[in-house]
Amino acid sequence: MEWTDEAIVLSARPHGEAAVVATLLTHSHGRHAGLVQGGRSSKQRGNLQPGNRVSARWRARLADHLGSFTVEPVHNSSAAMLDDPVRLACLVSACAVTEVALPDREPHEPVFHGLAALLEALETPLWAPAYVRWELGLLQELGFGLDLGTCAATGANDALAYVSPRTGRAVSLSAGEPYRDKLLPLPGFLTGQAAARSGGLEEEVLAGLDLTGHFLDRHAFASRDTAMPAARTRFIERYRKLATLSGSR
Repeated sequence: MEWTDEAIVLSARPHGEAAVVATLLTHSHGRHAGLVQGGRSSKQRGNLQPGNRVSARWRARLADHLGSFTVEPVHNSSAAMLDDPVRLACLVSACAVTEVALPDREPHEPVFHGLAALLEALETPLWAPAYVRWELGLLQELGFGLDLGTCAATGANDALAYVSPRTGRAVSLSAGEPYRDKLLPLPGFLTGQAAARSGGLEEEVLAGLDLTGHFLDRHAFASRDTAMPAARTRFIERYRKLATLSGSR
């Protein structure tokens, strides 16, 4: 068995003295793991950082074997963020969430293209809202998309302010006000509205992370009997500190 595909590195874990088991998100073969001989060398370590684009060749005697990867670098996304720990944490979070949420060896081309687009967006000023939108897209691809277009109670599409934690449907400000303590806030940037919170966009992003995190935990992670990736929790902690610093200026 052998194939070659474009891929994004999700993780690389030590195996023995010199090798690693790399998990890649491939364009046509989904989330796929394989052994990389010499993966702990200084050259290969750089290629196998989360978020890096590579060309991967997988070989195995049988289709259900772990097999081995040969990887060639295409684009080093992580290197551009070494001086920005919050963005780097965001990148690692996206890779960790993808690895945990996706089933093994099941093609998900939209997720591949979505993660590739996010890696490009991380080099722009609006990288944080892009990450929230990316998690929404991941939920959609997994079959758990949220309905944020109209109010679940009135059918209108104006003044949407909340999301039902049970159904994932948007609720307008007036219809949701009596139940606001039981609903999830809907960030304005997800509906084309200006930031409504006193903390501005950073607070809206944190609300968006709470929103997507609720449904990822409920659907994507619980169904696979796993917890929220620690990398995502670390990213939120770092972003919250960044938001606090921005608000104090």
